Amino acid sequence: MTNGWVDIKNTDVILAMGGNPAENHPCGFKWFIEAKKTRGAKLVAVDPRFTRTAATADLYAPIRAGSDIAFLLGIIRYALDTKRFHEDYVRIHTNGPYIINEKYGFEDGLFAGFDQNTASYDKSNWV
Repeated sequence: MTNGWVDIKNTDVILAMGGNPAENHPCGFKWFIEAKKTRGAKLVAVDPRFTRTAATADLYAPIRAGSDIAFLLGIIRYALDTKRFHEDYVRIHTNGPYIINEKYGFEDGLFAGFDQNTASYDKSNWV
């Protein structure tokens, strides 16, 4: 988790994945419940086990153990395809603007855009 527990009370959606905060962090989990009660926040529990967190969740996703990265990449793909992300935030506060272009490649030990004459790269194909 990258934010403080109290910040959770101000959210609209909570993704609980890879743990069981209802059991392991009961003092912090009260903020999940607070967000649900006061803001109508939705709790999504992603876990192979049906835990106490999953029991209070609005959506329980019982993924197979070891498939968490595929699950998250699917969410990211959906968000990108449907433009369901805050573009200004991504542009300013993440490395999102550096997403690689389809023309980018790597063959024979060289990245795409290498010019033999100048021994430099044309990086316009990279982003």
